[in-house]
Amino acid sequence: MVLLLCFITSCEKDFKPRIAAIANRAEMPSLKADTVTTLISDSGITRYRITTPRWEIYDKADPSHWEFPQGVYLERFAEDLSTEASLKADYAYYNEKEQLWHLKGNVHALNLKGEEFSTPDLYWSQQEESVYSDTIMEIKKSTSIIKGIGFRSNQQMTEYTILQPTGVFPIDEEENK
Repeated sequence: MVLLLCFITSCEKDFKPRIAAIANRAEMPSLKADTVTTLISDSGITRYRITTPRWEIYDKADPSHWEFPQGVYLERFAEDLSTEASLKADYAYYNEKEQLWHLKGNVHALNLKGEEFSTPDLYWSQQEESVYSDTIMEIKKSTSIIKGIGFRSNQQMTEYTILQPTGVFPIDEEENK
């Protein structure tokens, strides 16, 4: 009996740090999924595909959020299921309360017009239906490359403003007359 009592009390000390780590649910994801591909449909038509190596959901954290620590890739499909727009980043964070996405590291986007956007840091506010960045932005169009610092756009990235632009812009002399 004395041996059993000694064994139980010696084991009890080892479990306290583990219990304390488990008790802080805000720091632990409630869901962790690897190699995820999910489809989103609208009226029975597949419109979006999200692909990520890892998706973590922290619903007990304040604020509750999702993390994509190994990057994320989003495609928007046309009715014939061809890709009409896409977005890729090395890391993504989604704040559920503010409905705000923060994309970091080699962020690349392709809009509906075929324009390619590149930046190290991009925000997408679903509430305000806007996309913005305060860092370097490069936009490749069919006839020009525009660079600048600071960017504001609608969420389709079809109507945008570069706050401090630089670049080479071709001028059509017939158009200017």
